[in-house]
Amino acid sequence: MMNRRFVHRLVTAAALAAAFAPMGVAAQDKPPVRLLVGFAPGGSVDTVARLLAERLRPLLDRRVVVENKPGAGGRLVLGEIKRAPADGNTLVLSPSGALVISPWLYKNLGYDPVQDFAPIARVATFDFAVTAGPAAPAGDIRAVMAWLKANPTRANYGSSGAGTVPHFAGVLLSQAAAVPLTHVAYKGGAPAVQDLLGGQIPIMVDTASETIEHHRAGRLRILAVTGPTRSAALPDVPTLKESGIDATTEAFIGLYGPANVPGDKVKQLSDAVSEALKAPDLQARIRNLGLAANYAGAQQLAETQATDFKLWERPIKASGYTAE
Repeated sequence: MMNRRFVHRLVTAAALAAAFAPMGVAAQDKPPVRLLVGFAPGGSVDTVARLLAERLRPLLDRRVVVENKPGAGGRLVLGEIKRAPADGNTLVLSPSGALVISPWLYKNLGYDPVQDFAPIARVATFDFAVTAGPAAPAGDIRAVMAWLKANPTRANYGSSGAGTVPHFAGVLLSQAAAVPLTHVAYKGGAPAVQDLLGGQIPIMVDTASETIEHHRAGRLRILAVTGPTRSAALPDVPTLKESGIDATTEAFIGLYGPANVPGDKVKQLSDAVSEALKAPDLQARIRNLGLAANYAGAQQLAETQATDFKLWERPIKASGYTAE
């Protein structure tokens, strides 16, 4: 009896091993999916890429390897994706700026944001915060904007850099509020925040993650957010539109491949992203970065990209800024 039970257990174990072995072996035999990121490790786009890669591995039954290719504000990696084989094994996770802002700024961009890439899925969205420092008077966004209009020599706003989405979100704010604002460009969000805290600039327009901890501590005041709805991280802060300023903008992070990736491959990848983003813990981890997990399929991503590209034409041209 003992021998028969022992043999039965061996046979059962062997059957289970045989059932699960092909999936593991197949995953190892398949070429990995290379997920390229145009920024250094540790930033929000890199972190989202690594969180997503972890969830995509079992869904795609293959390894998903994140590779950092920093340079030129995320434009360099798009040139590499453009030249990659259109087999769906080389992808890029890109914020929208390189696709909807850079084409207006650079004459020799090195890629066509529409013709050279296959949209696969939108992964996340994020908006921007208008933050006031101690140099600005007390009050809501309307009171601060009225003060800036009455004090044109102090009507400056900072951002994390010239030619960035926050730079032009400030231009959009200036146009919508009919308040001439002068942009002060910094080399990153941290030095801009320091000058905001120090009173060198009265307001700053940038991602909420740059100032939210100071806002919570009472050192700075986030007056409004630029998105179409209030931020989950800042439920008590109104949108610009709620405040009577008709300026709405948000940015996205999208998954793209080279042009001509087969339609069935695009669908497989897009469906996998959709499934991955349903996990509440993944949504929470993305939310902690100041972003919102916000899936959209290939067609909607393409439409959003086209809409955002058109949106930025007016503020960019009005700013007079050129990158070259």
